[in-house]
Amino acid sequence: MTNSPISAIDAKAEYFLTRGQIALAHTCADWDITLADGPVVATAIHDGHAIRDVLRPMLAIDDAQRLREEDPLTGVLTRVGDVRVQVRTSRFEVDLNRPRERAVYARPEDAWGLQAWRAPLPPREVEQSRAAWDRFYAMVTELLDRLLARWDAVLLIDLHSYNHRRDGPDQPPAAQDGNPDIELGFTTADPARWRATCERFAQALRQTPIHGATPDVRANVRFPTGGHFPEWVYAQWGDRVCTISPEYKKIFMDEWTGQADIAALDALQRGLQHAVDVVRPEFRRRR
Repeated sequence: MTNSPISAIDAKAEYFLTRGQIALAHTCADWDITLADGPVVATAIHDGHAIRDVLRPMLAIDDAQRLREEDPLTGVLTRVGDVRVQVRTSRFEVDLNRPRERAVYARPEDAWGLQAWRAPLPPREVEQSRAAWDRFYAMVTELLDRLLARWDAVLLIDLHSYNHRRDGPDQPPAAQDGNPDIELGFTTADPARWRATCERFAQALRQTPIHGATPDVRANVRFPTGGHFPEWVYAQWGDRVCTISPEYKKIFMDEWTGQADIAALDALQRGLQHAVDVVRPEFRRRR
């Protein structure tokens, strides 16, 4: 059976086939995935804006507020991956970068001070959202296991973005010293094996100008960890997966209106492609 839809509640079905190279066995409405033969996986787990119809009347925030805290357009950057995963579902329905028990926002402190819901969600709705978390982690487990049967190691690019104009659209942006254009999360790439690789990756990112200027690329400035998803990957596969978590400051869009800066986005994508190309030879097929 190929490309058949998978049940909305089934996290146990196999998502992939291996026929020489990995292929899709099932599709899932929670995400879009494309596959080519290679060791680079690019994920945009906060790119999605979709939310279940039943949850919409329960929201205490509007679509614009949700979009501002999501990571729109990071899916474009997944083009650098041999395997591309773009999650369709909003992080306000289920946040895949949080542990399962905290993946559904319950309090303002879970969501940048925002009261996401008019009242506590019914337990059945919380469990349905957590079922989506289960499906995603089951899919990634199978995906990485199958890739690691074919490749000695996998490069995982875990893509995110962050706001730097939180004081308002007419206020100055956050200070540059604490807000690099591209922050790289390296804490879940095993340093004994991947430190030099990460340094080459960062240096390569600096070689593509953004609006004529060298991008400010630094590691672990704003975010001391990459979040639950890359930590979980490291706990499961150790140094066999080199996870780099780029956090792009939203210099590629107006974070208040959502309008994209196509030139900046294109330059960021080309820079990321160059960085991936520089380190790709270090990820070899198994013998």
